[in-house]
Amino acid sequence: MAFELPALPYSTNALAAAGMSQETLELHHGKHHQAYVTALNGFVEKNDDLKGKSLEEIIRFTTGKAELAPVFNNAGQHWNHILFWQALSPQGGGIPGALEKKLVADFGSVDAFKEAFKTAATTQFGSGWAWLVLGDDGKLKVTKSANADNPLASGQGKSLIGLDVWEHSYYVDFRNRRPDYVTNFLEKLANYEFAEAELNKA
Repeated sequence: MAFELPALPYSTNALAAAGMSQETLELHHGKHHQAYVTALNGFVEKNDDLKGKSLEEIIRFTTGKAELAPVFNNAGQHWNHILFWQALSPQGGGIPGALEKKLVADFGSVDAFKEAFKTAATTQFGSGWAWLVLGDDGKLKVTKSANADNPLASGQGKSLIGLDVWEHSYYVDFRNRRPDYVTNFLEKLANYEFAEAELNKA
């Protein structure tokens, strides 16, 4: 069964008022994410070891295998983006009570969490991601990863929110101002309700 590009949970112009333009969403979702899905399906088609595996199984199977790096890159980016679209909301930025309590308990304050997240996102050299994860020890942590890597592949915990810091995710709206893009995400776009729901599931 071929992998498919998931529909966005909002219209392509729904995030414009909060700082992510329709042009960015159309390019990022419709072109970039679609290209990862198309490439991944092509690799699966040619490799019997991949057929019938779930996306998560493919990521785990290809992690650290140099000869399967192109498969990992496209599977990882497909997985990362599925989470990314859900981590955005037209009504983003508000942190619900249970998640706020957990952030304060594990980071000291909401501001300390935001500072840690912004540091991770802005210091990820080149392309990559910043993540809020629930670690195996039950504590929330901020982490970052390069290119298509993610906490699923590296075993860093359950991902609650992922922010894409590849240039294609912010250049139309913020040019080279990655720190402004990250701040805007944390204050206006981040879907903390989704993060809290994922935390509750875990």
